[in-house]
Amino acid sequence: MSQTIRKPMTYVRLGNSGLKVSRIIMGCMSYGSPEWQGWVLGEEEGIKHIKEAYDLGIQTFDTANVYSNGLSEVVLGKAIKKHNLPRDEIVVMTKLFSVVSRNINEIRYDPDVDKEGYINQHGLSRKHIFESVKHSLERLQLDYIDVLQCHRFDTTTPIEETPYIQMQALHDVVKAGYVRYIGMSSCYAWQFHVMQNYAISHNLTPFISMQNHYNLLYREEEREMMPSLKHFGVGSIPWSPLARGNLTRPFGEDTVRMGTDLWAQGYGTPQTKQIVDRVQEVAEKKGVSMAQLSLAWVLSKDIVSAPIIGTTSIAKLHDTVKALDVKLTDEEIKYLEEPYQPRTIFGSTAHPSRLAAAILLSIQAMVNVVEDPVDREPADFREDALQATSRARSSQTGESSTPETVMSTAANVPHRFS
Repeated sequence: MSQTIRKPMTYVRLGNSGLKVSRIIMGCMSYGSPEWQGWVLGEEEGIKHIKEAYDLGIQTFDTANVYSNGLSEVVLGKAIKKHNLPRDEIVVMTKLFSVVSRNINEIRYDPDVDKEGYINQHGLSRKHIFESVKHSLERLQLDYIDVLQCHRFDTTTPIEETPYIQMQALHDVVKAGYVRYIGMSSCYAWQFHVMQNYAISHNLTPFISMQNHYNLLYREEEREMMPSLKHFGVGSIPWSPLARGNLTRPFGEDTVRMGTDLWAQGYGTPQTKQIVDRVQEVAEKKGVSMAQLSLAWVLSKDIVSAPIIGTTSIAKLHDTVKALDVKLTDEEIKYLEEPYQPRTIFGSTAHPSRLAAAILLSIQAMVNVVEDPVDREPADFREDALQATSRARSSQTGESSTPETVMSTAANVPHRFS
């Protein structure tokens, strides 16, 4: 067990379950291999960050089999083993759904995967659920998974069969001792209702958590999902609470992630600059960082059990955790929320074309402030985003990059799971 004196942390129950998680969950998508995505840290740095998070009091770690095509789970498992993190204390969460590619630099989810040797290696069939759990346990070097999450809803299975096939299989991996609890991630509220109601009415293991997309720049979950979670007593553990870094820095700054992560480019709306500017304004008045303020807003929501953060900097990890000490007034919360307008849904589907459409529709305010968006064509917004991406990539890699090369790269990446 780690001998370092750990800093105090708040722990809460995950929804109405008996499982306690740290008020902030460490997301491990950032650890694995930079060959998968350029902003990802390798094994040595990943292990260092996981240990640092534990020393800060974080005892809950979230990953997925698809992150770095399995290497994220490997890194987490090695960190647990190397630093002898107490298994009876820590909570390990992982996810399954998509193809774990044999090539580290691939991210695959398209109709042709079966033709390329990935039959039964995606979706939520009974076979894939059991096989995925087995492989995840091997990579994590663990005997059981604390919370197994469905990364996406399986739309390829007829809806009449979906509840029975999926919820029965998830129940069975729990009964077999491979998994302690189950959770859902990134789906529509009606899909969640179908699965949860079936489990409850048939005395099967229900979901205790929902890993959904939620932050100051994306609040569509407040319409149906958050009330649904409250109804079922399910805890929300939002992913991307800092909007892929968009809420941690002044509007328009280019970063490595902005230039290589398609999801990070999906937060542009006519209101984005106004919201980010208000975050910066309130943070400066309170003497805290933008990251702390943005996370404090998420933490202020009663339905949120614990947001998931991912960092590639020890200093930023320390800074972000301090959000637990930031308290917002009702007036500040209202001021931060006021500019938000309904926007295109993204994050609730695994279909590549829907993801691409959402990003292209929302990308308009990524770099340049649009004084009158009505006077601009969609192609203009798209060009703004491509120019920003190429600038970020060139500044970080030293290599020449153009909008054309950016689009060429993006065309080969149908979906980036979060």
